[in-house]
Amino acid sequence: MEIQNKITADWVKHLEDVSFPCVAAKASLVKDQQRVFVAGHMACPKDDYAILNFIYDFVENYRKSDSPFNSAVVIFEQPSVLTEAAFDQFFWQRLQALSDIDAHKFDYDPRVSDNPESDNFSFSLKSEAFFCIGLHPASSRPARRFKYPAIVFNPHNQFEQLRQNNQYQKMKNIIRKRDTALAGGINPMLNDFGTSSEVYQYTGQRLDEQWQCPLHINHGRTKNHKSA
Repeated sequence: MEIQNKITADWVKHLEDVSFPCVAAKASLVKDQQRVFVAGHMACPKDDYAILNFIYDFVENYRKSDSPFNSAVVIFEQPSVLTEAAFDQFFWQRLQALSDIDAHKFDYDPRVSDNPESDNFSFSLKSEAFFCIGLHPASSRPARRFKYPAIVFNPHNQFEQLRQNNQYQKMKNIIRKRDTALAGGINPMLNDFGTSSEVYQYTGQRLDEQWQCPLHINHGRTKNHKSA
């Protein structure tokens, strides 16, 4: 428990740093609408069910919330030494494992596509679409550097609500301006939802046109036993 509390405290300190560019993450923290789960090794599947239960609980609470900027954060204690290539491999392994387990219980969120190549794709758990953000010590983007590997699950629908309220564009411009100032240049992988698949933005790694997302969504091939 002590190491978990330390890791959570390190995460809070990371977001509170004045140079951290994501004002949405800062707002989520201030509003106490961010939930953190500390898992073991990112390459190990032993915590997958615990991670899913954590996210399922988060989804239940999120659906009752009438305020934006809700996030579920999964931080892994290990590995402590990573390359971008290794993080990319572990990142997609975990998403694949979580998705495969979820497919036995829930349908895919019908508001988004389940095809990672689609411009309308978002990752789905408990029929709730998420925009996923990876962070780790070796990221080439300063905003994505954190001392532990982590995955942030941001509900996709709250961004749609911000768009409907004419708040999204202003927030996006502020974040991109701050990120550019921090990194010395704009993130080349940034695109608006519906312009290209958001999977290119998930890990923060610079990807070329030959890159193919390794994620395979199996919800349509699995007999679902839906639960509330």
